[in-house]
Amino acid sequence: MEVKTVEWLDGKVRWLNTMLLPKEEVYVETSDYERIAVAIEKLEIRGAPAIGVAAAFGIALAAYNYSSANVDTFKSFLLRVIERFARTRPTAVNLFWALDRVKSLIINYSGDVDGLKGLVIREAIKIYEYDIEVNRKIGINGLKYIDDGDVILTHCNAGALATAGYGTALGVIRAAWYSGRRVEVIATETRPVLQGARLTVWELSKEGIPVKLITDNMVGYVMSRGLVSKVIVGADRILLSGHVINKIGTYTISAVASRHGIPFLVAAPKSTIDPKTKVDEVVIEERDPDEVRYVLGKTLITLPNVEVINPAFDITPPELISTIITEDGVAEKPVDINLPRIFK
Repeated sequence: MEVKTVEWLDGKVRWLNTMLLPKEEVYVETSDYERIAVAIEKLEIRGAPAIGVAAAFGIALAAYNYSSANVDTFKSFLLRVIERFARTRPTAVNLFWALDRVKSLIINYSGDVDGLKGLVIREAIKIYEYDIEVNRKIGINGLKYIDDGDVILTHCNAGALATAGYGTALGVIRAAWYSGRRVEVIATETRPVLQGARLTVWELSKEGIPVKLITDNMVGYVMSRGLVSKVIVGADRILLSGHVINKIGTYTISAVASRHGIPFLVAAPKSTIDPKTKVDEVVIEERDPDEVRYVLGKTLITLPNVEVINPAFDITPPELISTIITEDGVAEKPVDINLPRIFK
C-alpha cells in the first residue's frame, strides 16, 4: 500500500491514526517519544509489527533530542525510555523483540553521545525496513496455500496498517491477488474495536480486492454454508509449542474451522515467535471495560456500570493450526514439532 503506517522523518515520527479510520485519514507528527507511547496504548498505532517499529522510532526520537554530553547519563536515559515502551502493551512480542535489539546496542556501546545517537537512529530504521522486507517474503511463502477462486476469511487486521507496510495475513492475500489469482475475502468485524470492519475492509477496498464484511457471530454460519475456503490470520505472539496468541475470537474461529475441515493458516514474522515463554505464562492484556460498554467510545449499548471481561487476545492451540507461515519458511502440521525447526 502507498499509505505509510508509521515512518521516520528526520527527527520526527509520523503515523496514521488507525482509530479514526475509515472516516478520516489523519496523520500525526511528533518529536516527543511519550506521545508515541500513548499512541500505542490508545491503539492509534496497533498490530504487533507496527508496535515494534513505532517503539524503535520512539527511542530514536528520544536519542535525537537528547542534549547532555555525558554518555553514561545518556545511556541511562535511553534505558528508561525503553522501560516506558515496555509498559505500553504486554502481549505483542514484536515490541520486546525491537526493544531488546536497541537495548543490546546501548548496553554494549563504548563511544560518545553523538555516536550512540546515530547508532540508535540507524537501528530503528533497520527495524522498519526489515519489517517490510519480511512481510513480502511471508506473502511469497504463503502463495502455495492460496488457490484460484479461494474465499479467505480473516479476523482483525493483519495488513499494512498493522505493520510497517504490506502486512502478514493480508500480505499473503495481496501476493495471491497480484499474482493473478482470483480471491475474495470475508472480514469479521472484530469486536470490540472493530479492526476488521474499519481497517481490513478499508485496506482491501483501497486496492480493489473483493471483500465482504460479517459480524463475529456469523463465522459458524458462513463456514457451515460452504462459503469459506481458507482462514488466514496474523499473530501477536507465537510460542515454540505452536500456540498462537492473536486477537480475541481467533480461538473460536479456529475451532469452527477445524469442525468444518477448513485450513487455518497463521502468517507472522519470526520476530513474533517467543522461544522462552510457556503457554501458562503468557500475559493476556485486559483492556478498558468501556471498549465493550460503548461502541468506539461513543454509543452506550448496555448498563453503564455492568462488569465487563475485555481480554484483547486469546490462545489457539497447535492442534487447530494447519500451517504457520514465516519469512524463512513454513511449519505445517504438526506445528509444535515443525515450528522449532524454522526458528533454529
